[in-house]
Amino acid sequence: AAKAFTAKPDSSIAVGIGMTKKGLLHAFISAGNTGAMMVGSVIALGTIEGVLRPTIGAFYPSNGSYALIADVGANTDCKPEVLVQFGQIGAVFMKEVMGIENPRVALLNIGEEPSKGNQIAQAAHQLFLQQADRINFVGNAEGRDMNRGVADVYVCDGFTGNILLKFAESFYDYMKEKLPHDHEIETFNFERVGGLPILGVKGIVVVGHGISSPLAFHNMILRTGEIVRTQLPDKIARALAETVTA
Repeated sequence: AAKAFTAKPDSSIAVGIGMTKKGLLHAFISAGNTGAMMVGSVIALGTIEGVLRPTIGAFYPSNGSYALIADVGANTDCKPEVLVQFGQIGAVFMKEVMGIENPRVALLNIGEEPSKGNQIAQAAHQLFLQQADRINFVGNAEGRDMNRGVADVYVCDGFTGNILLKFAESFYDYMKEKLPHDHEIETFNFERVGGLPILGVKGIVVVGHGISSPLAFHNMILRTGEIVRTQLPDKIARALAETVTA
């Protein structure tokens, strides 16, 4: 992806992200290659000071609303401190863009107990507890908890998150065929959300599905407008700076 981005300076992704860096655009959206969008954003825009790794967040239907999953593919392997920061960045997004005053953050795991999961998950759980005064950590969450709305942000590595995201997409395709008139199934339709924000870079970049329809682009534009109005990158930078000085 890095080679593709640098080798094609006239591509729409390179031009759009470049215009964003120059301040000619408030935001850039595209249904192009996700890897190129991610790498291009990091190379051209840079990361917000204090960000260990940018993350791609995705919405997941949860108890009549939506929760944010971070990460869903940008980082297949993550250190414990990176997972904790995903929770912090995700909480800023849900507060500023979605209007949730004190977003609940959960760590996706194979059990609720702190001792569950691999060593990375166990270490991340302990780090979350140490950040209790800055992150509303509600503990581990199992996959079955997501439909019950136990949290507003679910943290996981990109390997796990991408599998979950693709399953949700396939679930919608399967159930839509079986129950074409069920409105509840529509909450799993990616077109209702439109795109996924790249969180942690010095700019606003939103990635759409490669098969995005006009409806998906419509909703992606509306969601991106909300992100622009909240000046999200500045809010993330401020939250991370407060963590460092605390």
